[in-house]
Amino acid sequence: MANEHFYPEAEPYASGVLAVDRPHELYWEQCGKPDGIPMLFVHGGPGAGCSTFDRRFFDPDVFRVVLFDQRGSGRSRPLGELRDNTPDHLVADIERLRRELGIETWHVFGGSWGSTLAMYYAQQHPDRVWSLVLRGIWLVRDSEIRWWLYDIGWVQPELWRRFAEHIPTAERGDLLEAYWRRLTSDDRKTALAAATVWSVYEGSSCTLLPNEEFAGMFAEEDMAWSLARLEAHYFRNARFTPDTLLLDQVERIRHIPAFAVHGRYDIVCPIKSLDDLRRVWPELDCEIVPDAGHSSHEPGITRELVAATRRIAETGSPVRDRR
Repeated sequence: MANEHFYPEAEPYASGVLAVDRPHELYWEQCGKPDGIPMLFVHGGPGAGCSTFDRRFFDPDVFRVVLFDQRGSGRSRPLGELRDNTPDHLVADIERLRRELGIETWHVFGGSWGSTLAMYYAQQHPDRVWSLVLRGIWLVRDSEIRWWLYDIGWVQPELWRRFAEHIPTAERGDLLEAYWRRLTSDDRKTALAAATVWSVYEGSSCTLLPNEEFAGMFAEEDMAWSLARLEAHYFRNARFTPDTLLLDQVERIRHIPAFAVHGRYDIVCPIKSLDDLRRVWPELDCEIVPDAGHSSHEPGITRELVAATRRIAETGSPVRDRR
């Protein structure tokens, strides 16, 4: 899955567990240069957790990269936990981790749900953010959730049919509620079956061309469990009010240098969300990759993300020089 644009594999030089609100304990790690440029990596999902590939967008000789698994995700525990799991809890966790590691300000890098949380964090704490690098903009609006649950079927009917047909016909008028009942069932087998279908639906939608290796990661039991449960929870229970909140609050971060990359054929997070964001944030530098979908592993997406971090290393900003 790696491509030539990634930096070589990297191992953490430090890692730990941060106890936050009971019962949540968050896994974190640091990679690269201990006295390097601080960079926070914010993973997607919600629920996906960080992977070893996520360390490789950054020059290890330049950056001090902090990665953490959000509540209920990845190596954080309890896996798939829904209690006390909202955007505000996650923002508080980021601030607690920043203080724990003794970092005053940092650059913030996030894709998909990670772009959502990165922007929301920056809007709450603009004085802590040097810059933003974003991918696959997602604003968690009603229209975007409906697209994911239903309208992907206009583009990928086979994938959507497998997702929808896990639910009996009589319940398909509200797929979110139908999946929610199963994902929170006391019957582990029922819940895990629904989680796997949900997760594979997403993973199979992420790349421009079919990629069985990439989609296969989403069938792994722990990944499916946390991703499906947390996504359904956030879609249903932990939304922004109003759902245009991230757009409404852009004024708070317009002064922060920011770069966004989006695949032209991203069907998980349609490009209209980037277009809507740029209309209220004209200073946002962005690149639309013409031959890419959603995944950060698409070569054109990786290329632009690595180029953005390289610009930070060279100039302190991910924004391109337009002269």
